[in-house]
Amino acid sequence: MKAILLVDHGSVRDAANHMIECVGQLTQARAGDGVIVRVAHMELARPTIAEGLAACVEAGATEVVVFPYMLSPGKHSTRDIPRLSAEAAAAFPLVSVTVTPAFGVHDKLAEVVLERAGVGVVSASAPPACICVRPEGAPERWCGDACREGAVPVSASH
Repeated sequence: MKAILLVDHGSVRDAANHMIECVGQLTQARAGDGVIVRVAHMELARPTIAEGLAACVEAGATEVVVFPYMLSPGKHSTRDIPRLSAEAAAAFPLVSVTVTPAFGVHDKLAEVVLERAGVGVVSASAPPACICVRPEGAPERWCGDACREGAVPVSASH
Protein backbone atom coordinates (compact mmCIF):
# COMPACT_ATOMS: atom_id res chain seq x y z
CA MET A 1 0.00 0.00 0.00
CA LYS A 2 1.24 3.50 -0.81
CA ALA A 3 1.75 6.14 1.85
CA ILE A 4 2.46 9.84 1.70
CA LEU A 5 4.51 11.35 4.52
CA LEU A 6 4.12 15.13 4.58
CA VAL A 7 7.15 16.75 6.21
CA ASP A 8 7.36 20.37 7.27
CA HIS A 9 10.21 22.13 9.06
CA GLY A 10 8.74 21.96 12.55
CA SER A 11 8.33 24.86 14.92
CA VAL A 12 8.42 25.80 18.58
CA ARG A 13 4.88 27.16 18.04
CA ASP A 14 2.18 24.52 18.50
CA ALA A 15 -0.15 26.32 16.08
CA ALA A 16 2.45 26.09 13.32
CA ASN A 17 2.93 22.37 13.97
CA HIS A 18 -0.81 21.80 13.99
CA MET A 19 -1.09 23.15 10.45
CA ILE A 20 0.64 20.12 8.91
CA GLU A 21 -1.81 17.87 10.76
CA CYS A 22 -4.67 19.76 9.11
CA VAL A 23 -3.00 19.45 5.70
CA GLY A 24 -2.53 15.74 6.37
CA GLN A 25 -6.21 15.29 7.21
CA LEU A 26 -7.23 17.21 4.08
CA THR A 27 -4.86 15.15 1.93
CA GLN A 28 -6.15 11.91 3.47
CA ALA A 29 -9.75 12.92 2.79
CA ARG A 30 -8.93 13.74 -0.84
CA ALA A 31 -6.85 10.56 -1.36
CA GLY A 32 -9.35 8.18 0.21
CA ASP A 33 -8.78 4.93 2.06
CA GLY A 34 -6.48 3.47 -0.62
CA VAL A 35 -3.60 5.71 0.49
CA ILE A 36 -2.05 6.19 3.92
CA VAL A 37 -1.27 9.81 4.83
CA ARG A 38 0.88 10.71 7.80
CA VAL A 39 2.79 13.83 8.86
CA ALA A 40 6.16 14.59 10.43
CA HIS A 41 8.48 17.45 11.26
CA MET A 42 12.08 17.74 10.15
CA GLU A 43 13.10 19.19 13.52
CA LEU A 44 11.87 21.00 16.63
CA ALA A 45 8.69 18.94 17.04
CA ARG A 46 7.27 15.45 16.96
CA PRO A 47 6.55 13.23 15.21
CA THR A 48 10.01 13.12 13.66
CA ILE A 49 10.60 11.82 10.15
CA ALA A 50 11.65 8.47 11.64
CA GLU A 51 8.45 8.32 13.72
CA GLY A 52 6.33 9.36 10.73
CA LEU A 53 7.89 6.71 8.50
CA ALA A 54 7.36 4.08 11.20
CA ALA A 55 3.70 5.15 11.47
CA CYS A 56 3.30 4.66 7.71
CA VAL A 57 4.80 1.17 7.88
CA GLU A 58 2.71 0.25 10.94
CA ALA A 59 -0.38 1.28 8.97
CA GLY A 60 0.58 -1.15 6.19
CA ALA A 61 2.68 0.91 3.80
CA THR A 62 5.03 -0.90 1.45
CA GLU A 63 5.85 2.29 -0.45
CA VAL A 64 6.31 5.69 1.17
CA VAL A 65 6.53 8.96 -0.72
CA VAL A 66 8.03 11.66 1.47
CA PHE A 67 6.75 15.10 0.46
CA PRO A 68 8.72 18.09 1.78
CA TYR A 69 5.93 20.56 2.56
CA MET A 70 8.15 23.50 1.63
CA LEU A 71 8.00 26.03 -1.16
CA SER A 72 11.52 26.14 -2.53
CA PRO A 73 14.37 23.70 -3.12
CA GLY A 74 16.50 24.90 -0.22
CA LYS A 75 18.89 22.80 1.83
CA HIS A 76 16.15 21.29 3.99
CA SER A 77 14.13 19.90 1.07
CA THR A 78 17.11 18.91 -1.08
CA ARG A 79 19.55 17.68 1.56
CA ASP A 80 18.22 17.36 5.11
CA ILE A 81 14.85 15.69 4.49
CA PRO A 82 16.29 13.17 1.99
CA ARG A 83 19.11 12.35 4.43
CA LEU A 84 16.79 11.94 7.42
CA SER A 85 14.38 9.89 5.30
CA ALA A 86 17.18 7.57 4.15
CA GLU A 87 18.38 7.12 7.72
CA ALA A 88 14.84 6.25 8.85
CA ALA A 89 14.26 3.97 5.86
CA ALA A 90 17.24 1.81 6.84
CA ALA A 91 15.04 0.27 9.55
CA PHE A 92 12.57 -0.90 6.87
CA PRO A 93 14.60 -2.51 4.05
CA LEU A 94 11.51 -4.01 2.37
CA VAL A 95 9.75 -0.63 2.10
CA SER A 96 10.36 1.63 -0.89
CA VAL A 97 10.99 5.22 0.26
CA THR A 98 11.30 8.15 -2.13
CA VAL A 99 11.41 11.91 -1.59
CA THR A 100 9.66 14.35 -3.93
CA PRO A 101 10.87 17.84 -4.74
CA ALA A 102 9.46 20.77 -2.76
CA PHE A 103 6.50 22.63 -4.27
CA GLY A 104 8.68 24.83 -6.49
CA VAL A 105 7.01 26.54 -9.44
CA HIS A 106 3.44 25.34 -10.02
CA ASP A 107 0.31 26.82 -11.59
CA LYS A 108 -1.88 25.87 -8.63
CA LEU A 109 0.33 27.85 -6.25
CA ALA A 110 -0.22 30.95 -8.40
CA GLU A 111 -3.96 30.29 -8.14
CA VAL A 112 -3.74 30.18 -4.32
CA VAL A 113 -1.84 33.48 -4.31
CA LEU A 114 -4.51 35.09 -6.48
CA GLU A 115 -7.33 33.66 -4.36
CA ARG A 116 -5.80 34.92 -1.11
CA ALA A 117 -5.25 38.34 -2.71
CA GLY A 118 -8.87 38.48 -3.87
CA VAL A 119 -7.94 38.41 -7.56
CA GLY A 120 -9.51 36.09 -10.09
CA VAL A 121 -7.60 33.86 -12.49
CA VAL A 122 -7.63 35.44 -15.93
CA SER A 123 -5.56 32.83 -17.76
CA ALA A 124 -5.04 29.19 -16.87
CA SER A 125 -1.78 28.90 -18.77
CA ALA A 126 1.67 30.19 -17.95
CA PRO A 127 3.21 32.79 -20.23
CA PRO A 128 6.05 31.70 -22.53
CA ALA A 129 8.41 33.88 -20.47
CA CYS A 130 7.70 31.74 -17.39
CA ILE A 131 10.86 29.70 -17.49
CA CYS A 132 13.30 28.66 -14.86
CA VAL A 133 16.46 30.66 -14.47
CA ARG A 134 19.93 29.15 -14.27
CA PRO A 135 22.65 31.74 -13.88
CA GLU A 136 25.55 31.12 -16.24
CA GLY A 137 27.84 28.51 -14.72
CA ALA A 138 25.36 27.43 -12.03
CA PRO A 139 25.01 23.64 -11.69
CA GLU A 140 21.22 23.73 -11.32
CA ARG A 141 18.16 25.85 -12.02
CA TRP A 142 17.26 28.22 -9.22
CA CYS A 143 13.79 26.74 -8.98
CA GLY A 144 15.25 23.24 -8.54
CA ASP A 145 13.79 19.86 -9.40
CA ALA A 146 10.21 21.07 -8.99
CA CYS A 147 10.60 23.30 -12.05
CA ARG A 148 7.90 23.12 -14.68
CA GLU A 149 8.68 20.41 -17.21
CA GLY A 150 10.20 21.58 -20.44
CA ALA A 151 11.69 24.70 -18.89
CA VAL A 152 14.68 26.08 -20.69
CA PRO A 153 17.60 27.41 -18.64
CA VAL A 154 18.53 30.98 -19.47
CA SER A 155 21.34 33.26 -18.40
CA ALA A 156 20.83 35.53 -15.38
CA SER A 157 21.02 38.58 -17.62
CA HIS A 158 17.60 37.83 -19.18
